[in-house]
This record gives sequence, C-alpha cells and structure tokens, in this order.
Amino acid sequence: MEDESQLPYEQQSLVFRLKRRAEIRRQISTRKSVQEGKADRLSDLLEEAAKEIEQLQGTVATFVAHRLES
Repeated sequence: MEDESQLPYEQQSLVFRLKRRAEIRRQISTRKSVQEGKADRLSDLLEEAAKEIEQLQGTVATFVAHRLES
C-alpha cells in the first residue's frame, strides 16, 4: 500500500483510507477484540472491501486497455 498519509484527506484514495482505518482499529488497545487477541470483524470487512475495490479497478483497467488496443 502506497503511503498517502501526507496528502489531504480529500486526495487520499478510498482504498488507502479503508486499509488505514482497519489498521488504526487494530491498534486501539482499549478495544475488546484487541485485548482478547480476537479478530476485529469490522477491520476485516474494511480490508475485504478495499481488496475488492482494488480487484475491480484492475479489471476495469485491463478492460479499458484491451478496448484501446482494438
């Protein structure tokens, strides 16, 4: 993941923000899931969404590249 933290919030990609939020949630020591060493389901969902967006962006980019070649 490219570090976009120096960019203004409005310029950070959605994927970066989702992954960063998941990372932050997992570091909050007062969270019950962190204290118990359990998975944080919301953090998992945020990362899953970010991964799906990345895959879809790749699919669209591939499709566009193929259309431009035609």
